[in-house]
Amino acid sequence: MTDETNMEATAAETPPEDLHPLPPFHRRLMDVFFNPGRLARALKEHPAWGLAMLVGTLLVALQLGLIPGDVWSEVQRQAILRSGREMPEVPAAMQTFMRWSTPVFGTIAIPIMEFIFAGFVTLVFAFVMGDDGRYRQYLAILAHAWIIPGVVELLVLPLKIAQKNPQLTVSLGSFFVFLPEGYFLRVLNMMALSQIWAWLVVAAGVHAIDPKRKYATAATVLIGLNLAMAMIIAIFAPATS
Repeated sequence: MTDETNMEATAAETPPEDLHPLPPFHRRLMDVFFNPGRLARALKEHPAWGLAMLVGTLLVALQLGLIPGDVWSEVQRQAILRSGREMPEVPAAMQTFMRWSTPVFGTIAIPIMEFIFAGFVTLVFAFVMGDDGRYRQYLAILAHAWIIPGVVELLVLPLKIAQKNPQLTVSLGSFFVFLPEGYFLRVLNMMALSQIWAWLVVAAGVHAIDPKRKYATAATVLIGLNLAMAMIIAIFAPATS
């Protein structure tokens, strides 16, 4: 009886953060894919985000850097032709700049986007919906979740190169290829499955940060916001045909 009492007293004195210690980073990489709930509970108490953001950014940099220069040149040529202009003669120095500017700026955009998205998630759940969460907690969850698109898009890279389309991805539109080109198909094409997966992991984090927020509610809100964003961007996106 004395030992049992001592154990209960020790458990009562254990700080909450010790109940969900932060796993080493390689374990977190596995958990983000296979056990996001456990990862979310650990990040709630230990909102580490720096290394995860760095790895996610490097994955994007690797993906964009491995795309050959002629693929980027073809993308830029098609964009000019769609605008109704003739393809001008481009000096070699400008071609080199154009070859590396898109990957560089695309890589820089990743951490900026994650900071902005984390602020938006904080605004929606902590301020509008009244959840008990902090910006750093949401940022930690989002930085880890966004490793998923980095890994998935790297796996799709050979197909991107073969099709000479750096924007090629597996999206909801991939299952509706029979639809005619238009606004609805553009919306579906912007709903990448890897990003939907990432938002579902963020939803697990939202639920872990404040358990009264049900996972289904968080997932519905986040996927709905993702859909709304795709619907807005699709208005201005050019047709591919």
